[in-house]
Amino acid sequence: MSLNRSEKQAVIDEVTGLAAKAQTLVIAEYRGITVADMTKLRSQARDKGVTLSVLKNTLARRAVAGSAFEVVSDQMTGPLIYGFSIDAVAAAKVVADFAKTNDKLVIRAGAFGGKVLDVNGVKQLANIPSKEVLLAQLCGLLMSPMSRTAAVLAALAAKRGEGAEEVAPAEEPAAEAAAA
Repeated sequence: MSLNRSEKQAVIDEVTGLAAKAQTLVIAEYRGITVADMTKLRSQARDKGVTLSVLKNTLARRAVAGSAFEVVSDQMTGPLIYGFSIDAVAAAKVVADFAKTNDKLVIRAGAFGGKVLDVNGVKQLANIPSKEVLLAQLCGLLMSPMSRTAAVLAALAAKRGEGAEEVAPAEEPAAEAAAA
């Protein structure tokens, strides 16, 4: 089904808007994937905030012209799915994770920060923990010295408390004898 000129311009404008907001673009060939698998991939992508689009390559090239993703224009051939994400690793993670379980999805390239990523670059980007995990790790590192100090102080207090309990029972019988 062919698009008329205004529909093509609408697609280009939409993808240009996605490219302007996104940090990462991942391109993958989807030849041979079943509709059910593609639906599953799109669902996973939506959950992670990734926009997946099947576009005509000429429209995709026009849409990314002048953006940081123009560097992958030469890779835009064949049946491709384009994954845009605002989160730096989300698109790479969704596509790479799905490609592990479905050999029909072949990662072709990606772009991040105006640089082209090859297949291994996309996989390395996918292995970076998410922003939330990195923040949790940072909080753990910052709290680690404080929690260790608290544990040492608690152990010292407990040790001193044990010594005080041993002395206190010895004093009680003497106090009882004096009172009698």
